[in-house]
Amino acid sequence: MTNQNNAKKLAGEASLEYVKDGMTIGLGSGSTVYWMIRKLGEHIKNGLDVKGIPSSRQTQNWANEFGVPLTDFAKTQTLDIAIDGADEVDQGWHLIKGGGGALVREKIIAAAAREFVVIVDESKTVSRLGDFKLPVEILPFGWEVTAERITGLDGTPVIRRNADGDIFVSDNGNYIVDCDFGMIHEPKTLQQQLKQLTGVVDTGLFVGMADEIIVGYSDRASVLSKK
Repeated sequence: MTNQNNAKKLAGEASLEYVKDGMTIGLGSGSTVYWMIRKLGEHIKNGLDVKGIPSSRQTQNWANEFGVPLTDFAKTQTLDIAIDGADEVDQGWHLIKGGGGALVREKIIAAAAREFVVIVDESKTVSRLGDFKLPVEILPFGWEVTAERITGLDGTPVIRRNADGDIFVSDNGNYIVDCDFGMIHEPKTLQQQLKQLTGVVDTGLFVGMADEIIVGYSDRASVLSKK
């Protein structure tokens, strides 16, 4: 196992310290979340009684594979905790998410949770957001118009495509444009500006949503201190 994968594993497993019997858990997406779900399955086999709501089809598949019982928002509208990864975390605990294409469902889950725990390896921590291109989920109809409006905010949007060249379609049936805004100095302002554009569903900016951030290193995991 590479040092980075071990860091993801340690961060994912450490997040389960926040999980208690009887909780309903928002299950995020991505490679670090995989390790959390895998370990969660072991705890469930040993008697832990929890349920999860998955943020993507991939996460649902992992939950089924590792024996994590699932529920949905028709049965409960509040989550005790949500655990998810991130593509970038800045010193103010703002996040860029959406590299895997599940950003809207991830944000719905994070917003519904009493506590939002973010798990990352150390390569995801940055002084300022923006090296990772910002994913923005948009409606397919007139997507070219929406993309053009994003350029009016000094962004450079590129439609996301699959390896075969076809346009990537999210689990919600929408498109994603990955946008270069350079260094993002005011994430809250940019989030508000993008959300006001007709055709934008939501963005990968998670501003002020994280309650705890666990950073994995090759040999340990630790809780990030807010600066």
